[in-house]
Amino acid sequence: MTPFQLLIFLLGAITALLTISSAISTFILPRAARSQLNRLVFGLMRRLIEFIMHFAKSYRRRDAVMAYYAPLSLMLLVPTWYVLISLGYTAMYWSLGVGDWLTDFRLSGSSLLTLGSITALDSFWVSALEFTEAMLGLIMVALLIAYLPTMYAAFSRREQAVNMLEIRAGNPPNPYDMLTRYYRIHGLNQLGDYWRSWESWFADVEESHTTLPALVFFRSPKPNNSWVTAAGAVLDTAAITLSAVDIPYEMSGALCIRAGFLALHGITDYFDIPHPDDPHFPADPISITREEFEGLLDRLGEAGLPVKKDREQAWMDFAGWRVNYDRVLLILCSLVMAPPAPWSSDRAPKLKMLPIWIRKKKHS
Repeated sequence: MTPFQLLIFLLGAITALLTISSAISTFILPRAARSQLNRLVFGLMRRLIEFIMHFAKSYRRRDAVMAYYAPLSLMLLVPTWYVLISLGYTAMYWSLGVGDWLTDFRLSGSSLLTLGSITALDSFWVSALEFTEAMLGLIMVALLIAYLPTMYAAFSRREQAVNMLEIRAGNPPNPYDMLTRYYRIHGLNQLGDYWRSWESWFADVEESHTTLPALVFFRSPKPNNSWVTAAGAVLDTAAITLSAVDIPYEMSGALCIRAGFLALHGITDYFDIPHPDDPHFPADPISITREEFEGLLDRLGEAGLPVKKDREQAWMDFAGWRVNYDRVLLILCSLVMAPPAPWSSDRAPKLKMLPIWIRKKKHS
């Protein structure tokens, strides 16, 4: 083997190993792991989807187009991995002198897809490469079959809570509907159990949406529902309850907010989108105005809820809670193209397209 052939062999082996690493980080590794190849595939598909959405005139049409983004990107990963592994093994076969490039490519494809239409059994090392490539092809299929049920199980858990929130908080979900309905039906003293259930939901979403990041872009079955706007409605309702509703302090509400903003921060960090790490009000402003807050409290008071008299302190307390998740909530609304909802997607900034390559994050 000449030095040039050795170099080609090493390049082919590195290509195959890096591709396998991408598959492992996607299918097997039980923690958040970034893959440059996955970022490339999802980034290119996002550009194509956004180009198509230029021709969609209504939100429902844009939602219908966006619904295909995550499934198509996810399914494109497998043929992308197959092509790269095949090219890597083609280079290794060529380095071992099996034949010309076309013959080696056909041998690689036959081995990877376990077709067996072309073999080269005249060399132990070539045979070993064939067998390992065929094994990788089978493993990829098996991993994909096992991966999809896991993803859809997490999706089902997420959407069950989102759908149930519509019963209590309206559509789109909002703090006014949620608090007034609880006040009339259950009584505000029952909110503690609800905060605890959403604390668990936030923990589950953070874990599943960073280890299975494609879930972030899987849209709800109903066009007007979204896991992001649901999260924002619950967090705002908890913040308003703690800051402005005159009932005994409920620690579970504070824990729910903390679980929520930690989850949103974790998911935003995965995509390397800049945001304040440890924001504080008033140094870091929030997107909710004082007038909007006062208007909501007036409506709650008219509905019979016990609203605190000290509006200044209530505003400072609410802003102190909201600042923890304000920026990341709006970022995620833009990232997933969330449906219209008050105090979240209705004021989300236009987000630049996802970076194809992972860049060092700069916090603002």
